Amino acid sequence: MRTPGPLIQRAEQCPLFSKCSLTIDTVIRPDNGCSENAHNLNSQQLAAREVEIVDIASVSRDYWSKVITAPKVDLTTFKSQRTERGPLLNGWMDSCRPVMTIYKLVVMDAPIWGLGERLEDCLIAGERALFLACHRLCFAWIDEWYGMTMEQIREMERHTDLLLKKTLKKAAKPGSKHEGKRKSLKDEIAVVGSCT
Repeated sequence: MRTPGPLIQRAEQCPLFSKCSLTIDTVIRPDNGCSENAHNLNSQQLAAREVEIVDIASVSRDYWSKVITAPKVDLTTFKSQRTERGPLLNGWMDSCRPVMTIYKLVVMDAPIWGLGERLEDCLIAGERALFLACHRLCFAWIDEWYGMTMEQIREMERHTDLLLKKTLKKAAKPGSKHEGKRKSLKDEIAVVGSCT
């Protein structure tokens, strides 16, 4: 049996609601989504888990995809010049080789009476839209990153991080278009999304 790929965990605390938390565990496997328990959950966790398949070739028309201004990339017509992968047609997950699945375990805990369940559902739907948008772009940009070394990837990450910090610093400066105004979630996501 093949061992699972690296486990990546991201945990966020919400400054406005100190009791709220969002944890995302990521496991990457070279399969087509057939692993039943990629995160090695116990029986109680498995019973509470809701599985949702996020197909990067699908077109999402939900609210959150509109809020984050998801990219309008049609992977059913896209073909990579360098790898000749694509287009992703119906059944692509069962026929593509090589294929990789990113298993995400999203745990949102908002113990706020009267609001918690709605907040949890809302944030998980937003994360789903971000996963779909980001992973679609990763595939659509394959010709730009395919064949890069780890050092080249790390350099690109450093450059992106500097761009993000510069953009956020510019937005916070006195006299910027956002001065004195509270940014909307769409504005915040647009700034972060422009650097991904």
